[in-house]
Amino acid sequence: MRCGKMAAAAPSAPAAGAAGGWGGVRRRCQRLLYWVPVLFISSILCWSYYAYVTQLCLLVCLVAYHIFFMLFVWSYWKTIFTLPMNPSKEFHLSYSDKESLEREPRGESQQEVLRRAAKDLPIYTRTMSGAIRYCDRCHLVKPDRCHHCSVCDKCILKMDHHCPWVNNCVGFSNYKFFLLFLAYSLLYCLFIAATDLQYFIKFWTNGLPDTQAKFHIMFLFFAAAMFSVSLSSLFGYHCWLVSKNKSTLEVFRAPIFHHRTDKNGFSLGFSKNLRQVFGDEKKYWLLPVFSSLGDGCSFPTCLVNQDPEQASTPGGLNSTCKNENHLFPAKPLRDSQSHLLTDTHSWSDIGAKAEKGKVGMSNPALTMENET
Repeated sequence: MRCGKMAAAAPSAPAAGAAGGWGGVRRRCQRLLYWVPVLFISSILCWSYYAYVTQLCLLVCLVAYHIFFMLFVWSYWKTIFTLPMNPSKEFHLSYSDKESLEREPRGESQQEVLRRAAKDLPIYTRTMSGAIRYCDRCHLVKPDRCHHCSVCDKCILKMDHHCPWVNNCVGFSNYKFFLLFLAYSLLYCLFIAATDLQYFIKFWTNGLPDTQAKFHIMFLFFAAAMFSVSLSSLFGYHCWLVSKNKSTLEVFRAPIFHHRTDKNGFSLGFSKNLRQVFGDEKKYWLLPVFSSLGDGCSFPTCLVNQDPEQASTPGGLNSTCKNENHLFPAKPLRDSQSHLLTDTHSWSDIGAKAEKGKVGMSNPALTMENET
């Protein structure tokens, strides 16, 4: 009987192996399909180079054209091949915390484990129910503005969206590159459309000789004009996001700070919002070189953020920073972010003195200038 059972179980092994093999083939095919949009954009770019340089051949404009072309390719390359940043080790649960989380039933007991694990982490956002944001796939406490990407199957720092046109997640590590890619691709298309317009008009008035170049001139103008329209709207939208210090995901679901939703919780004013993405050194702003401020795990905020265990703040402080002075979190921000807030006009002596008298607050209060 024992041998019979083993013999009966034997044929199932190849079936399981075959299923696993087909699953691996399917995953590889999916990964290849993800590159189709990138190959499409690359082929259009190569053809436009051929059509403009060899067929249109405007010698006076070739220098400016190649500048736009190189900046476009450089920023596009950096957006595609810059790996998204994931949360650091301190946000991952320890082995003992994982075991405790698995033993505890879902609910308040699990939240107690997560609160204990997150007590020294610089996190201030919560779920809609006020719970600690936890990723059960990556087994980590999510930093602020971090989200799990279902395509990459990873938690991405300051995730904006997963872009099929670059086959990559757009987040903290490459958001500046993505913005420059949109800007330079828009300039590239506008430049081609502007310089090709006179020849396009001649095409319709039969002013061009009947050569192979006629097709390239006509289609080049159509392609440049079409992409200019779509890119201008997309670029304008992301410029607005930068000015408000928001991500695409935060537009659809505003961040929640200790049971309170605030769509402008991370906005520090236009100039500081711009510096968070492009950095302090203006000479790097227009180059696809990483210069964003911070580490992607913690961000300055214009709200009062306290731990649930701490005493509640007086009324009126737990609102957005517009037209009010506010206190910074009791937990210190990381050094890479702190210098965003060190302008001499940003500190209030009144707020600092008032904070010293508060019970349960270990740090002196820092007040920020009103948002402009």
